[in-house]
Amino acid sequence: MANGLEVLEALEQISYDLILMDCHMPEMDGYEATRLIREREQSPNQRCRWKSPVHIIAITANAMPGDDEKCLAAGMNDCLSKPVRLIELKGVLERWQP
Repeated sequence: MANGLEVLEALEQISYDLILMDCHMPEMDGYEATRLIREREQSPNQRCRWKSPVHIIAITANAMPGDDEKCLAAGMNDCLSKPVRLIELKGVLERWQP
């Protein structure tokens, strides 16, 4: 997806098991998209069209101290830094498999 708005639109059409969310996208970043997903999952007034809660794994290029905490605070379940290493991706997928 090119931006967070497209993520939200796609989630309305397809129930994903896990989302690899890029944190830095134009128009709407991954942090805001995640916050909106979590708000919808927790709102008694909105029905989710996906299996809730969806697992969201942050993908970030920053790898700065505090980035993991920022991702978790936004509602993401885990965080991977770019470049993604296969062993780290495998570990995250095993940890969050539905």
